[in-house]
Amino acid sequence: MNYVVWNNDLGTWLVAATIALAVCVGLDAVKRILVRRLSAYAARTDTYMDDLALRVLSATHAVFILAMGLYAGAQLLNLTERSAALLAKLAIAALLLQAARWGDVGVHGWLHFYRIRRSAEDAASTTSTAALGFVARTALWLVIVLMILDNFGVNITTLIASLGIGGIAVALALQNILGDLFSSLSIVLDKPFVVGDFIIVDDVLGTVEYVGLKTTRIRSLGGEQVVFSNSDLLKSRIRNYKHMQTRRIVFGIGITYAVNKEQLRSVPAILREAVEAQPQATFDRAHFKSYSPSSIDFEVVYYVQTGDYGVYMDVQQEINLILFERFAEAGIAFAQPRQVVQLAEPAAALQVLEPEQEQRRAA
Repeated sequence: MNYVVWNNDLGTWLVAATIALAVCVGLDAVKRILVRRLSAYAARTDTYMDDLALRVLSATHAVFILAMGLYAGAQLLNLTERSAALLAKLAIAALLLQAARWGDVGVHGWLHFYRIRRSAEDAASTTSTAALGFVARTALWLVIVLMILDNFGVNITTLIASLGIGGIAVALALQNILGDLFSSLSIVLDKPFVVGDFIIVDDVLGTVEYVGLKTTRIRSLGGEQVVFSNSDLLKSRIRNYKHMQTRRIVFGIGITYAVNKEQLRSVPAILREAVEAQPQATFDRAHFKSYSPSSIDFEVVYYVQTGDYGVYMDVQQEINLILFERFAEAGIAFAQPRQVVQLAEPAAALQVLEPEQEQRRAA
């Protein structure tokens, strides 16, 4: 036991090895107990946070446990200053690598649960979240590598400056692509629309079919697919009809001037009755709006208690049918566009026309 190896006798080496083994066994036992209990708890719940914590804890690597055990046992040894510093740096590096592995597994697990939850209603958004996950994991490992290099005494200031300059050059070269990428992430996170929403962008009406890293695709009412770059799409005014809860309807009708006062005053009441007869419509107002060259115009405003366009058209159809019946019963005629030409002297007009007609017959 008094035999000295590397400035430590065999007894000291034996004690250090025992401590290292005990720490390794203890950490492994703690990991197994926590994993088993957390697994049993996660099986009884519907949330994904406990499942995610289980994944992260299960990612604890045996090399990390071994490194912690060796570092703990080495504290009893009489080491040179250089050896002790190197051992401490190796232990810190192992800890940083394990932290990076925990973070990587955590990000990957969160994206996995997010894709499962969103795949049914917004399958295309998983592409953008995958890109977001790749960027987050790359940034995590890059930071960890820089911290490890700094831990070993490497001057990373120049490296960071070089990375910054290179990043600026790449960003300038790929600014359009990166702009669309970040626009895609903005669409996924802010959710101005999702796949399946009916939207209007400028003069394009259609249903969102796909949200990708660079483009968004809309199936227009005419059947063709319209492709927008994500940056251009977010710069436009987007009207999303999927989230419409009520629809305000304004429509007008015109009747002929061949009506008496009683018929004219009865029109707003007839309009109101036609709207209120629809269970999904809420009447707002009906007014004699204006005189037109060929009609007396009325304006009606009501609300449909749904954003469904088909329901709105059904309601409007029923209103039109009721108005057709009620106006026929009341003797009120719908106006038709027409022009009446009145001649001041019809006899003089005939005298002018008769010579022309004779010339045509002779010809």
